Amino acid sequence: MSLSATPIIDAQVHTYERNHAQRPWVGHLHGPVEVTGDDMVAAMDAVGVDGALLISPWSLYRFDASYALEVYARHGARFGLIKPFDPASPSVAEEIAEWARTPGAVGARIVLWHDHVIDAHDAGLARILEAGAAHDLPINILAWDKLDLFAALARAHPDTQLVLDHLGLRQNFEAPPPAQPFAALDEVLALARFDNVVIKVTGAGTLSHQGYPFADIHAPLARIFDAYGFGRCLWGTDWTRATAFLDYAEGVELFRTDLKLTDSERAALVGGTLTRVYRWAPHVSN
Repeated sequence: MSLSATPIIDAQVHTYERNHAQRPWVGHLHGPVEVTGDDMVAAMDAVGVDGALLISPWSLYRFDASYALEVYARHGARFGLIKPFDPASPSVAEEIAEWARTPGAVGARIVLWHDHVIDAHDAGLARILEAGAAHDLPINILAWDKLDLFAALARAHPDTQLVLDHLGLRQNFEAPPPAQPFAALDEVLALARFDNVVIKVTGAGTLSHQGYPFADIHAPLARIFDAYGFGRCLWGTDWTRATAFLDYAEGVELFRTDLKLTDSERAALVGGTLTRVYRWAPHVSN
């Protein structure tokens, strides 16, 4: 598999409007005051990224993916859609079934925020994971500081494709990076024992204390690649949270040119594995 023959696909980007009364923000997302679908497509075009998984930003819109759907209506050839779901919703299984029928939908997401009190026996989590298996939707999980819970869910739901967001490692929203950004790396590596787990290598540059080309994170990333194999690793930028640490081109070039990888490894990492896991690829006109 050559890089030239493989679409370059960012595994996580966000778009959002300015805060306004018709679609108010419920929180804060670090980054520009607005990144529209047009803005994101322009950023991708500027550096040769063919497509991306568009994650409706939980920090701003919680479980409302209406803006992501508007972006898809305008730029559907470039984006696959992932929506967060609420484990506390009694109808969450039906909500996922409806989402699975939605044009552009390729996955669902659970945000296990640090102050959420929830465990592996939670009925809502089980409903989401079971619905993911039933509808063949990968379930993306943000599990910072909750890797034991992630492991328990992977063990209890072996037929559900789980995607560990953002390397499983806490990533700051503002500079500086965490003092010990890879403190939980051994726990992350241990999750590779579950065949139903893939890992998003997203936001990696925000863990560097050295700046581009982020030489201090190359060795820990190599350990992740060794543990999971390139058939279970997905590159992405986590744009726009990462804007406090790097620019979009740097987030792309780290993986496209700077890491010491073979052509086949790089092709899998920047798009090949994603197309298999989500069964989606952008429609790139030649």
